Amino acid sequence: MHVDLWVWVATILGVVGLLAFDFISHVRNPHEPTMKEAGTWASIYISLAVVFGGGLWSVWGSDHGIEYFAGFLTEYSLSVDNLFVFLLIMSTFAVPRQHQQKVLLIGISFAILMRGIFIALGAAIIENFSWIFYVFGVFLLYTGWQLSRPDTDEDDEYNENAFIRAVRRIFPVTEDYVDDKISVVRNGKRMITPMAIVMIAIGSTDLLFAFDSIPAIFGLTQEPYIVFTANAWALMGLRQLYFLLGGLLERLVYLSYGLAFILVWIGFKLIIHAMHENELPFINGGEHITVIPEIPTWLSLLVIIATIGVAAVFSIKKTEGDEDVHVEPAQHTHSH
Repeated sequence: MHVDLWVWVATILGVVGLLAFDFISHVRNPHEPTMKEAGTWASIYISLAVVFGGGLWSVWGSDHGIEYFAGFLTEYSLSVDNLFVFLLIMSTFAVPRQHQQKVLLIGISFAILMRGIFIALGAAIIENFSWIFYVFGVFLLYTGWQLSRPDTDEDDEYNENAFIRAVRRIFPVTEDYVDDKISVVRNGKRMITPMAIVMIAIGSTDLLFAFDSIPAIFGLTQEPYIVFTANAWALMGLRQLYFLLGGLLERLVYLSYGLAFILVWIGFKLIIHAMHENELPFINGGEHITVIPEIPTWLSLLVIIATIGVAAVFSIKKTEGDEDVHVEPAQHTHSH
């Protein structure tokens, strides 16, 4: 798949433009979006992602089109799971509802930037060391297994990571929010606000999620352009999805099991691919292992769609009629 430099530049400018539009049209004037607003914009972003996929399909062929849609669905599904953590962070820091859009947008922008760097590094490693597919595959199998386990002893509160604790030691933090400002001057001293801490928490948490999602999508396609665009579209629609789903997230009780199955499926796909590309001398003498046929991406796409559908249907049936159903967000989060 050959992607001209101007296409890369146009795509990155498009992503930046959409983020800027989001900030100017929704975040600059702090407010809590209505269900109608969130639903409308979530539909728009999903439609744009589908149209983009259709364009990619027509330009680069059906194989790459299928890779894009499989990657987008996987990343979008993982993003929904990430929303449980975002809800937990917002609740822990008591972020005012009208300022949550700004927190999410800044965090998502940071995530897109860092994932772009991760994707470039991952593509370079794959290009030179095909054995990394073994590592990615085993890691996804482990992650899927961890995700399928009930987190009976996991804390239901967000625990600040080492980076945030370091920030608190370096910069004085105000006790209260100051509108949506991230820093203020008090008594002649520059201080950061809890808003800045929350943004760092969202961004750094999503950075941890990248360790799951990047290997997963590389298991579906090795094309950096597809990996980047699938990630970007999944993340850009995340803010609207956060407000649209709201309490409905608590009803997706089987989502983590569905995602666990998808990660395990892609993990096996990666290991089989690694066997076909085998360059490790201590495995079959360095010869390719082709006994097991590779899993085609179109089959993975069908598996992903079916798994998400089954998890959603069974979740709805499980919680149907439970008006006060409450599932702790921590039970649906990744174990890192």
